[in-house]
Amino acid sequence: MSYHLEGRLLEVCNCKVLCPCWIGEDPDNGTCDTIVAWRIDQGTVDGVDVGGNTIAAVAHVPGNILQGNWSVAIYIDEHASKEQEAALLKVYTGQAGGPVAELAKLIGQVVSVERAPIRFTVVAGKGELEIGTDYYAELEPYTGATGPTTLSDTVFSTVPGAPVFVGKAPTYRSRNDVLGINLDIKNHNALQSTFVFDA
Repeated sequence: MSYHLEGRLLEVCNCKVLCPCWIGEDPDNGTCDTIVAWRIDQGTVDGVDVGGNTIAAVAHVPGNILQGNWSVAIYIDEHASKEQEAALLKVYTGQAGGPVAELAKLIGQVVSVERAPIRFTVVAGKGELEIGTDYYAELEPYTGATGPTTLSDTVFSTVPGAPVFVGKAPTYRSRNDVLGINLDIKNHNALQSTFVFDA
């Protein structure tokens, strides 16, 4: 199996700014409730074109992020074909190896896999994510003298090898009864990046 994926990442969670997980520290609240979404702008998995799709993980992390045992609900863009869905799931469940498999090792339980309308408009740290009716986040980047503030060479990353734009979420709503998540908070952690994954 081989894949080449290029796109944009959005991550939002209930940690304060900046999320300590990225430097290997415990989450601010002892546990972490997060949404991680990968927008595939272009790419293939074993010859299947998966460009134009978004796959997202709504996760409850029970402690230090590097210890794994995440509980996750997976959402796939409703516009994905069955072939595209199967290809993306192979990559994001770790079956295809490569950099994404290292991240997938941290998942302890997948509680559901669902298709949903997903709107992803994030560019350079600013934009919105909406998954169905239960998940919504807007993002704003922090900026310095030369552009968006970035974080790189971290011990943990959902986009291995890529720097991330540091930001905050003016609004973050997430509700998943199975995962025990019910959030409606403002001005907490948000991160955004671009990625290129090859395996």
